[in-house]
Amino acid sequence: MIIERSMHPDWLSNTYLVADREGGTAIVIDAGGPSRPLLEVAERLGVDVRALLLTHHHHDHVAEMGAWARDGVEVLAHPTEAALVEGVDRTTEPGETLSFGELSIESLHTPGHTAGMLAFVVNGDDVFTGDTVFKGSVGGVRAPGSTSFEDLKHSIMDVLMKLPPETRVHPGHTDPTTIADEWEQNRFVRLWRGLDEEGVDDCLVEGERATLVLLGDDYDGGHKAWVRWPDGRDDIVPGSRVTRPDG
Repeated sequence: MIIERSMHPDWLSNTYLVADREGGTAIVIDAGGPSRPLLEVAERLGVDVRALLLTHHHHDHVAEMGAWARDGVEVLAHPTEAALVEGVDRTTEPGETLSFGELSIESLHTPGHTAGMLAFVVNGDDVFTGDTVFKGSVGGVRAPGSTSFEDLKHSIMDVLMKLPPETRVHPGHTDPTTIADEWEQNRFVRLWRGLDEEGVDDCLVEGERATLVLLGDDYDGGHKAWVRWPDGRDDIVPGSRVTRPDG
């Protein structure tokens, strides 16, 4: 299998070209990264691009759809996400297995960052996780269409982390990783596993008081924060929105 990636210089969002072999069949996963480099790779490899699979509807993952949506290339998404993106040809349901050439793709429902987020497991060895989990970080639940902290945690711990440890992870932003690496090194995952202690410091989230459970790294060099509100609810927010009361 051949996997090529392009990344947007500002959004750091990835588009992936996945081919079964040179001269064979290919798919594209997400459309936020520059299309031209991957179109050139597809031509050089002589592959037939059959489908564009969308993990979710956010603009930084669909902005270049038009470059791929042409004769013979179907655009697929979860029904909830499809309703929010113009140009989706058909929907794919969680648990459905898609076949293109020698590529077998299982769709996993991983809500949290959005309600209809899908992860795609290709040929059992590689998973494309959209904005659910990144190298060393996790998705937020404050973006348009997000659901809840509980959904995100379930999607990561009970769906993605149940994949074989050697599974290669290709996130929606920046660098690849593996399930094993995230199981051992991702600070959010470690805290959910009970390996590390929760923080107890007070903080402000856009002026609202909360407890800072974890200030972890994020894919863009910044931070992602797990906070707990006074009523006991948990939340994942951008670290830039969190301040300490003492400044």
